[in-house]
Amino acid sequence: MKKLFLFLIAVSISAATFAQTKWNVDPMHSFVNFSVKHMGISFVDGSFKKFEGTVTAAKEDLTDAKISFNVDVNSISTSVEMRDNHLKTDDFFNAEKFPKMTFESTSFKKIKGNTYVLNGKLTIRDVTKDVVFAVVYGGTAKDQQGNTKAGFAATTSINRFDYNIKYDPTAAGIAKDIKITLNLEFTQAK
Repeated sequence: MKKLFLFLIAVSISAATFAQTKWNVDPMHSFVNFSVKHMGISFVDGSFKKFEGTVTAAKEDLTDAKISFNVDVNSISTSVEMRDNHLKTDDFFNAEKFPKMTFESTSFKKIKGNTYVLNGKLTIRDVTKDVVFAVVYGGTAKDQQGNTKAGFAATTSINRFDYNIKYDPTAAGIAKDIKITLNLEFTQAK
């Protein structure tokens, strides 16, 4: 009986030590933005209004984090309805056939201080490519309700042609490079 008791204590300690902490994106305090050069002289900015994401990690510095994120393509907003509707067509995202963009992390490495590099697989339309985000970890804080929050800012740039977004193949009107900026706040699951 004593051995069984000691075994159960050891298992409990091991489970607590390696317990995964899950964080869910807080859409009220998060933003998924993009920017693309227009006609070589200015920029068009936009965002996606509906998205979900999770971070799961056991280590306090999050270097073992697994990050999963998806974006509802139909929630695109550039503040111009006609342009938004065009972006949902097959010229760009084909939101009817490919309603979600997804991201799955492959690694999350601490560089120095609060800077990290996030590697993963980004899927847009029917194409999945490796992508690298530069991440600044803002730290954690408790909100007024006692929830633990974590903040991140992540940036990358992708070539839209890599994802079969071929409209304006000369890139004279719409540049090929798209800058992506994510300002994300996560809530620790209870």
